[in-house]
Amino acid sequence: MGIRLGLEAKLYHNTADFTGTMEEMKNVKDLTLNIEAGEADATTRGNNGWRATLATLKDGSIEFEMVWDTADAAFNAVRTAFFSRSAIGFAILDGDIADTGTQGLKAAMAITNFSRNEPLEEAITVSVTAKPTYSDNPPEWMVV
Repeated sequence: MGIRLGLEAKLYHNTADFTGTMEEMKNVKDLTLNIEAGEADATTRGNNGWRATLATLKDGSIEFEMVWDTADAAFNAVRTAFFSRSAIGFAILDGDIADTGTQGLKAAMAITNFSRNEPLEEAITVSVTAKPTYSDNPPEWMVV
């Protein structure tokens, strides 16, 4: 696969139980996928003066921006998920979902931020943050 450009990456949405078809969200501008793990201190006297850290629970989120387009089905799905406090399924991939080797995080997520931006000389946009939520489908790193 090699090096990828951000413009080759794709964000897909679906129902939270992933029973429908994954739909590409073409109205997305910049996106950041945050993945990190908590830490547990496992330092002992036998560590020769060095701290020892163990990775614990993983945490993830996505932050992205969309043009405020009320005719866009993906925009409406995200807006509805926010205002109804319902989960929405996302696949945050480094390429097309049909291409072998494409990979990324797949998770049912809660929309925790839906902020409208109204710059004077730009299109109105919405900044979105989504985080994994309680679901029968736990987050997974998928590889096509």
